Amino acid sequence: MSPRIAEHMTWHQSHNAVDGEMVHPSDSKAWKHFNIVHPHFSAESRNVRLELCTDGFNTFKSFAAPYSCWPIILIVYNLPPGMCMRLEFMFLSTVILGPSSLGRNINVFDL
Repeated sequence: MSPRIAEHMTWHQSHNAVDGEMVHPSDSKAWKHFNIVHPHFSAESRNVRLELCTDGFNTFKSFAAPYSCWPIILIVYNLPPGMCMRLEFMFLSTVILGPSSLGRNINVFDL
């Protein structure tokens, strides 16, 4: 990571949140609850917080075809809002190919 990007990795801890207004996931109740439950992890602001997101789609553009593709993408949430949703900070970690929709079962070892 470049020094230019590294300086932004602690933004989530140093920004001033406005009560009742959420501009970043660090303003959420879930983030604050995680900080309470895991104080050792949250004590170091450089520890990387990632979002895991997925969305399956049919590769042949036909819902009748029984084949699907599920990309799993990681997003770095340490960065400011204007940076964390840019493509350069989204990482394709896995692609699950399958004969049918996975739903909530993304255990790739059972396929």
